Amino acid sequence: MTEPMRLIIDTDAGVDDAQAIMMALAHPGVTVEAITTLSGNIHVDKVVRNVLTVMDVMGVRFPVYRGAESALLIGMPPEEVHVHGDDGMGDWPERPPVRGEIEAEHAAAALVRLINEAPGELTLIALGPLTNLALAIKLDPELPYKIKRFVFMGGTVNGRGNTMMVTAEWNIYCDPEAAALVLASFPDSTMLSWEATVWNPLPWDVYYELSAAPTPAGRMFAGITAKTRDFAEHLKPRLPGYLIPDPLAMALVLQPELALESFHHYTVVELRGEYTRGQTVIDYMNRLRKPANVLHVTKLDMAGVAELYRAAIL
Repeated sequence: MTEPMRLIIDTDAGVDDAQAIMMALAHPGVTVEAITTLSGNIHVDKVVRNVLTVMDVMGVRFPVYRGAESALLIGMPPEEVHVHGDDGMGDWPERPPVRGEIEAEHAAAALVRLINEAPGELTLIALGPLTNLALAIKLDPELPYKIKRFVFMGGTVNGRGNTMMVTAEWNIYCDPEAAALVLASFPDSTMLSWEATVWNPLPWDVYYELSAAPTPAGRMFAGITAKTRDFAEHLKPRLPGYLIPDPLAMALVLQPELALESFHHYTVVELRGEYTRGQTVIDYMNRLRKPANVLHVTKLDMAGVAELYRAAIL
């Protein structure tokens, strides 16, 4: 019998992060050991409340740690309220009152402690900026070698960003120095890029099936995604589906076999470009003669991803 995956989730919980957390909590082969939080999509205090709301709706309780309020060197950009709403949960009007408490320990210290208590046993997924993890590595430089597997949502593979640094993706853009440190420290990781998000949308018929579910999870899904759904549906040309960046990364954690196409190359983060600061730079031609350190997944089995959603919501 396969032992459950022991998982830590590091998140700046906005709308898509909440969906990814729901998927992990519903998966029978996973034990969520802790959630660490930080600023990114929204301020960390809102993130903490959002994580507690997801746990309440899903009927679970486990340790939650508050982490970084800002980036390592420079303040983070303004909150993404036009995407995630003022509260980071799509301004869901039927949101229940927030209950639960968080731990006193800082998220970075908690990461160091938890990973050292179980070296080689914990999988880590980062759904936001990499500030908490960078701080943890500063506390324990050997930490990347004690993690069983590291997956993150962030970066670009073709330089098609979604920020004012036009080739950079949001999570990396929020704290490029942290991302640069993390990628330089891990011998290997798995990355789900912004372009992969665009290439692998959740089909609209699946989205509407899920949002019609009468379950508590279904009502939350419909409530928190309404704002981003309206934004996506009014784009011209209309997107072929609903974009799910963080759930795609979570799917790669829960079922790695859902990755259909990928490539493995040495990858770094640009820190100085006038228009490219925060871009993930991939050595496609092996010019730098450095060992590959990032597996870039570009295509997923979306039928399998849809089943993970159904398990969490229906």
